[in-house]
Amino acid sequence: MTSFGWPIGAIGRCGEALSELTRLSGYDELLLDRGQGSTGCAPEAAMGEWRTSISNEERESAPIAARPYLTSCSSKTAVRWYAGFMSELFAQMPTALELAESIRSLQVSPVEVLEWVAGRVDEANPRVNAIIWSDYEEARQKAVAMASELVHSGDVSLPPFFGVPLPIKDLTDVKGWPASYGSLASSEDLKDESDLVVEGFERAGFVLFGRTNAPEFGPIPVTENLRYGATRNPWNLELTPGGSSGGAAAAVASGMFPVAHGNDGGGSIRIPASCCGLVGLKVARGRVPSRTLSWEGGSVEGVLSRDVADTAAILDQIAGPDPLQWYNAPAPSRPFASALETDPGRLRVAMVTTAPFDLPVDPECLRAVELTAQTLESLGHSIQPAELPNVDAFLGPFLNVVNTGLAGYREIDWAHTDLHIQRNREAAMAVSSLDYVRSVGELQRWTREFLRQWGSDFDILLSPTMSIQPPRAGAVLEELHASGDTSSSSLTVLQMAVFTSAFNMTGQPAISLPVHITETGVPVGIQLVAEPWGELTLIGLAAQLERAIGWRERTLPSF
Repeated sequence: MTSFGWPIGAIGRCGEALSELTRLSGYDELLLDRGQGSTGCAPEAAMGEWRTSISNEERESAPIAARPYLTSCSSKTAVRWYAGFMSELFAQMPTALELAESIRSLQVSPVEVLEWVAGRVDEANPRVNAIIWSDYEEARQKAVAMASELVHSGDVSLPPFFGVPLPIKDLTDVKGWPASYGSLASSEDLKDESDLVVEGFERAGFVLFGRTNAPEFGPIPVTENLRYGATRNPWNLELTPGGSSGGAAAAVASGMFPVAHGNDGGGSIRIPASCCGLVGLKVARGRVPSRTLSWEGGSVEGVLSRDVADTAAILDQIAGPDPLQWYNAPAPSRPFASALETDPGRLRVAMVTTAPFDLPVDPECLRAVELTAQTLESLGHSIQPAELPNVDAFLGPFLNVVNTGLAGYREIDWAHTDLHIQRNREAAMAVSSLDYVRSVGELQRWTREFLRQWGSDFDILLSPTMSIQPPRAGAVLEELHASGDTSSSSLTVLQMAVFTSAFNMTGQPAISLPVHITETGVPVGIQLVAEPWGELTLIGLAAQLERAIGWRERTLPSF
């Protein structure tokens, strides 16, 4: 017989309500606090003594969490009791670390957390369209097993994110789940194995629950496709949440989940983080293992979160090395989470305020950079103006790599793909194997030249994450369909990714931080870029900025 983690404050047992609460909690049996400061099982005789109602005075004297439960004995009330308790415990969705600690300390069980998250999805998702598939029953079975494990084994051997729900992006395979890759051309076949990052999430204790929307095969920085439609920005439903991890960003910013899986091949974590007011880290090439190195290792795995602590702690769980992988980043000298409270030292920060290709930069994006620079100076760092060197030469070879990677998808009925994807494939088929090898060589030479400045001229690069504010949802696909371009590129695409995509090819870690909110309530992020394999420095500096600016305390959009 195992106990429920909260003080119930009841004087007896109501069979129907208690049974429902037991089902919700995942525990074998609920033990009721009888008011003497200890927890004991209500005797069978109390069954007949239970009252279907109590006085307001009695109700007000009971623990807050127990009050809704004490008003009735129906199962519906039990559900309301549980939901009310979670809402009183958390004013809004907590961080993943906070939620994990609440589970570990027996304030809540993994099943209550899953039920609460499922309820949040039911409430918010119809408006933002972030979650496009889920298997609630499978997730609940996992949560029930976790609840039993928690009370029988204690928390000594439990992984750090035990019982925390996590959605997976629809471009990533999960064993036993379908994956559409955002396309009408994909099959509904269940996957035979999970990607390595998914296995890492499971080892960390996450309960996998649901798939987040993504653009078809992921080459554009917005989240809209013919199969599931457009995902909306929780801060302004007329705007895009960015992409390609826009479903993940919307799931977190709307308060459905504390964190969400994403991946980044040209800005696909950082751009949605900027659009939705979140933290988004693109790790160094080879840092998080993958079965194949997509886009020459430029596409990497990670999460979107509300604070730096979640990002760092999760990275400690999913980072490599993997001896079966062609390339691994060097192991860090210490855990990434240790950088949260470590002084990164006085850093030389190169501030970039002009965009490549002579693109204009939105004043609010410049304002975000200026505010960050002022804060960094107040923290003792030095700021110097700079420009991104010769990024123009990078675009052509980069698009050859991206388009060829997209054309490599197997068992795809290309006639059922979006027009811009068909054009991508046409462009890729015109790239010979020799052209591809030359493109990769050009990117490697360009990277070497680009990185010569790091450590000699500056330590950190500061730039806007995007050169524009989040565009209207649907605008990018309209541009792509109208342009006839064969590269999944348009003016808006270029404006969104102009500051981010280069660092996928150089392999450097880069992070988008939610430093600014415009007067119209739209988040605007900045990007920090560190030297190769410099996540520890990046996390330490990001944590400094988070404490100084305080975005962690912002209230999420209401749904």
